[in-house]
Amino acid sequence: METPPDHAYPDHWEADVVLRDGGTARIRPITTADAERLVSFYEQVSDESKYYRFFAPYPRLSDRDVHRFTHHDYVDRVGLAVTVGGEFIATVRYDRIDARGLPATAPADEAEVAFLVQDAHQGRGVASALLEHIAAVARERGIRRFAAEVLPANSKMIKVFRDAGYTQKRSFEDGSVRLTLDLEPTAESLAVQRGREQRAEAHSVQRLLTPGSVAVVGTGRVPGGVGRTVLRNLLEAGFTGRVYAVNHAFAEDLRALDGVPAFRSVAAIGDPVDLAVLAVPARQVPEAVADCGRHGVRGLVVLSAGYAESGPEGLERQRELVRQARSYGMRIIGPNAFGIINTAEAVRLNASLAPEPPDRGRIGLFTQSGAIGIALLSGLYRRGAGLSSFISAGNRADVSGNDILQYWYEDPDTDVALLYLESIGNPRKFTRLARRTAALKPVVVVKGARHSGSAPPGHAVPVTRIPDATVSALLRQAGVIRVDTVTELVDAGLLLASQPLPAGPRVAILGNSESLGLLTYDACLTEGLRPSPPRDLTTAATPEDFRAALTLALSDPAVDAVVVTAIPHVGETGTTDPADGGALGTVLRETVTSVPGKPVAVVHVEIEGLAEALAVVERSARGPAGSAPAPTAAPPSAPPRPAGAPPAPTTSPASAAPPASAASPASAGPPAPAASGRIPAYPAAERAVRALAEAVRYAQWRRQSAEPGKVPEYLDDAIDESAAAALIARLLGDAPDPHGVPLGAADTRELLGLYGIPVRPTLPAPGPDDAVAAANRLGYPVALKTTAPHLRHRSDLGGVRLDLADEAQLRLAHRELTETLGGPAELRPVVQAMAPRGVDTVVRAAIDAAAGAVLSFGLAGAPSELLGDLAHRLVPATDRDVAEQIRSIRSAPLLFGWRGSTPVDTPALEELLLRVSRLVDDHPEIVSVTLEPVVVATRGLTVLGANVRLAPPPARGDLGPRSLPSY
Repeated sequence: METPPDHAYPDHWEADVVLRDGGTARIRPITTADAERLVSFYEQVSDESKYYRFFAPYPRLSDRDVHRFTHHDYVDRVGLAVTVGGEFIATVRYDRIDARGLPATAPADEAEVAFLVQDAHQGRGVASALLEHIAAVARERGIRRFAAEVLPANSKMIKVFRDAGYTQKRSFEDGSVRLTLDLEPTAESLAVQRGREQRAEAHSVQRLLTPGSVAVVGTGRVPGGVGRTVLRNLLEAGFTGRVYAVNHAFAEDLRALDGVPAFRSVAAIGDPVDLAVLAVPARQVPEAVADCGRHGVRGLVVLSAGYAESGPEGLERQRELVRQARSYGMRIIGPNAFGIINTAEAVRLNASLAPEPPDRGRIGLFTQSGAIGIALLSGLYRRGAGLSSFISAGNRADVSGNDILQYWYEDPDTDVALLYLESIGNPRKFTRLARRTAALKPVVVVKGARHSGSAPPGHAVPVTRIPDATVSALLRQAGVIRVDTVTELVDAGLLLASQPLPAGPRVAILGNSESLGLLTYDACLTEGLRPSPPRDLTTAATPEDFRAALTLALSDPAVDAVVVTAIPHVGETGTTDPADGGALGTVLRETVTSVPGKPVAVVHVEIEGLAEALAVVERSARGPAGSAPAPTAAPPSAPPRPAGAPPAPTTSPASAAPPASAASPASAGPPAPAASGRIPAYPAAERAVRALAEAVRYAQWRRQSAEPGKVPEYLDDAIDESAAAALIARLLGDAPDPHGVPLGAADTRELLGLYGIPVRPTLPAPGPDDAVAAANRLGYPVALKTTAPHLRHRSDLGGVRLDLADEAQLRLAHRELTETLGGPAELRPVVQAMAPRGVDTVVRAAIDAAAGAVLSFGLAGAPSELLGDLAHRLVPATDRDVAEQIRSIRSAPLLFGWRGSTPVDTPALEELLLRVSRLVDDHPEIVSVTLEPVVVATRGLTVLGANVRLAPPPARGDLGPRSLPSY
């Protein structure tokens, strides 16, 4: 029986998604206002698809059908639609049923589900995306299983269910296949979801970087200006596709501009347009986007400014731009972007404002700043480095660094990924993608706006509360090479793109300057490398002397990398020969080629021609402005396609190449040099050594990540997950405080005890008699300490008295404490049995809505509080993670027998960190845990203080259905 909706419209179910072919679509609940859209949609579905949906010929929907399919209560009856251009392209509906298959209400936890996808959009992954979203909706409404009746001939729909990764059952009844899906997410369903996300987002970026045709909207009628500059750069790069100039102000009789067809609108172009570059004022952008959307343009690069970087009105303008573009299935780079470049020979795309376009190479570069993009392009160009692709995202309202990582992960033309980031909109996803990419190729990041506490103007993203030092530690855990400056970004990128990864930290230093060799030696020690004493070839060394010394070093099995230092050769007449630089560079390249396998870097001081000779620069052939080949003749118009349907895919050697396999043997080893014999050169020893040290640390991470750590099985013996969940539910209650509640001491001990974390109890001691009674109960010796927040753990202020051996000492300590620091009501003193002596440490875990759960460790007191000497790891942590975490703090020697002291029980400390990690991973309601102090003795450890805070669990976007962010 139909009933009117009894729940408000659930706008949080609305989402933009990227489909398999890289286009976008919107998923939203169906409402009563959708009757006409539903009828129009159904009329465009083939008779065969209708038969598969209703198991009988069903040419049209009756009025009763339309009413039924557009009226939902959003609880027991829910319908979702996928829209492109505002029109339906697919629908899904569930109806809650009881055990007999009849309509039901809660607590019935099963629902019947059915899909219908317009034929023109089948094969785009629409049904798979819809299944993810309708399953999330169902779980929210208390539904745990889906039942579906599918005809055996409907193999596409059966495959959608089969490939989803959910636990399922299948039976054959009355001529149809009955499928039952358990909607609880599994490791397999999450892997399937993320695999689909990667392919879709990578394809969406590929569509932007490999267009078959480009329209520059806003091309000026006279030379100069942004649009005309982009047009010129496209032509000078030799773009292999078709180029169009568009400006609504063109004269009606204008047919060509700079040798390319000219039009007053994109709609006037008779052929498909894959990419549009918008170089018009912000107020004209909506009209231009609509023009592109109606014509079926696949993606936009918006160079226009005047959006979120200009204030609240601009932010709303930016949001509307994204909504409008996505409604047509288009993705956006920008606004306020600098442009994009793809140097692949089959594409040769330069849709940017870059004054010095890069040569073809193996480095991918992403930047959120146009000015930084110019600087990076210029620096790479001067040093002879080439790029595979360049993306300047500006305000990155849509396409972000996450999308680019998805693309670079499988891009065969990119060996090294360089990113300049000013904000990370989804840190949890970024670290996940970076870890996966870094397992195959280096990812180097420099982050601006580290200390401002907010995103830069124009970046409308959530702001994480995690300190920058913590972010840096988490990035390194994910294998990301984090550098501090754009100069270091280029330095590291040059070495990683041209040299193999070092097998270890052992460095040979050779050169013709003793002083420069010593500077290099000191820099190596500073960076934690293991340099051999520098070999001084003297200032009289010839290129052949360098050849012999370098050959010897590269052949030495005790050497992992070589740094060559060089100053100008001074002859007997006291002059230098300009040809010496080129000769030395040639010799060094020949030597590296003849003895490959180890990285080499060169530090030189004012040697003319050396850097160029080392780079083996072969500039791409480019003719003068306007001399690029004329745009290809437009082919006959393709047959019309339904609104929003994808155009036929274009392929190129770059796009058709198979992706690198994560399972291939090469994935665990160092990548081959991109350009044989090319050697990076640096003007300072510190810069060369820092880049080399980053390569050493990254290579070590690669080797370790090939065999990831694990959570030991023995932890399960002392963990009662279900009892902990029941306790948490009781403590939070039916209406939990969204701000969270701190647990009392008894509840804290009980909860931690369920995970094998005993906390030494304390007893209140408001008066001396109470203190004595507590000590008699606990046993001497005891400690007397205050629990007032401003004095907690402050032994330096006298708030902690230790090793009180008898009643007299305890009474004296209690009197001194209350007379010196305040009354019992203020101090709240407690008595606790003494723990074995050891090293005081602190263990914390905190939940950040954006980054997830973070596990922190350090020594208690000044090291962690004053010096910030803490190590951080993402949860869930493995045995390898926590072992490295303990050893990574600067004060770690105090745990391992510093200056003759007895080493403490670090295995017990590692187990404690694993238990805390498991606790917060199992129970997202635990938003913070602090164990302080944790006294680690020579055998075992003691947790003397603990605090736990509970709150309703934050939303986990990474576990929900795929969707594009909406800022």
